[in-house]
Amino acid sequence: MKLSGLVLSTALLLLAGCASAPMRDNAEARGFQETGEASFYADKYQGRKTANGEAFDQAKATAAHKRLPFGSKVKVTNLSNNKSIVVRINDRGPFVRGRIIDLSRSAFAKIGDTKLGVIEVEIKVLD
Repeated sequence: MKLSGLVLSTALLLLAGCASAPMRDNAEARGFQETGEASFYADKYQGRKTANGEAFDQAKATAAHKRLPFGSKVKVTNLSNNKSIVVRINDRGPFVRGRIIDLSRSAFAKIGDTKLGVIEVEIKVLD
């Protein structure tokens, strides 16, 4: 039993070590592009603190990304209708496989139908 727990712990540590660390600054992130799924925050997060310490506001054009520096301006384009919006990164996430960015509800609504819940997007860091 102890050996299997040790093996599992070691495997989890190795996997965690393979995860990409957040980028240090906007210069490192400039020009970064990625394609994948975007989702939006549930209403229960309204007013809660984001990873950068500010209160989350569904009405603002903000987003969560796993690695981009806080304050990065990111153009998010819906690949099905070519609509886009510029958002500011202020949180970490999403933590669902295949999703690359979590948008505020208002930002998501500008480029897609919130009834869909998830849309295919391309993201590009502007600065």
